[in-house]
Amino acid sequence: MHKPPAAARLRFSKMHGAGNDMIILDLRDAQDPSRELCKYLANRHKGIGADMVLGVKAARNPSSVASFDIWTAQGESSRQCGNGARCVAAWLVRAGLTEASEFTLDSPSGTHRVRVMEDGNYQISMGAPNFSPAAIPVFGFDQAQSAYQLELAGQHLACSAVSMGNPHAVIEAERDQYEIPAVGSALQNSGYFSPDVNVGFVQLQSRNRIKLKVYEFGAGETLACGSGACAAVAVLARAGRVDRSVDVELPGGTLEVTWESDLSAMYLSGPAEFVFDGELAHAVV
Repeated sequence: MHKPPAAARLRFSKMHGAGNDMIILDLRDAQDPSRELCKYLANRHKGIGADMVLGVKAARNPSSVASFDIWTAQGESSRQCGNGARCVAAWLVRAGLTEASEFTLDSPSGTHRVRVMEDGNYQISMGAPNFSPAAIPVFGFDQAQSAYQLELAGQHLACSAVSMGNPHAVIEAERDQYEIPAVGSALQNSGYFSPDVNVGFVQLQSRNRIKLKVYEFGAGETLACGSGACAAVAVLARAGRVDRSVDVELPGGTLEVTWESDLSAMYLSGPAEFVFDGELAHAVV
């Protein structure tokens, strides 16, 4: 009979941001979860079920309220999760660890400014996008391209690429033009990118609205991806095809991305919802 991997008593919250669901662990007095524990918790049939696992820890910078680390549903470390950052911010506010309407939060990719919005949503700074092939990385190219021309399983594919603290490939697509799991997985294993690349499929609706689906590293196709929303807007705004404030319609809901200029940080706004809370009492294999 399958039982969960060994774990100390851990408090957790199940949360989601526009359907991108995650498990928030209170790690202020606990060790990091093992790969096996992350996989068990994220399992939708035998565990709690989630796209990501995030752990709240003490702040890394004296000016921040707290920090957090990120693991995929497969137990791999990750550097960025925009929806997760908003959920951690909401978790900190509900826990009474801050009463401020604006504060900072540390993630593996840096320090983020958080604003609690009047409608109950949260806005978080996501840093400036980086289009350098070395920073993303994109292998086999010395200079940034507006669209990288790739050969994938004998087929030609054009995609853009950007780092939002984690790597993103962005493909402009008509409705149902691509089989998302097949193309997403193929790009992750193509050798053009590191395997942790997230693959976004974007449809331009207007200058201030796009549709997006994302095949995420470690989770597959998800209902929403905050860093993916920023990546898609960065690519299109840099090309002059959308405005500097864009609604990103994802299968699980809509996020707002604001980017004042090419050199400024991007801001991601959207919901951070609690689903339920619990405690892992004595999980042992």
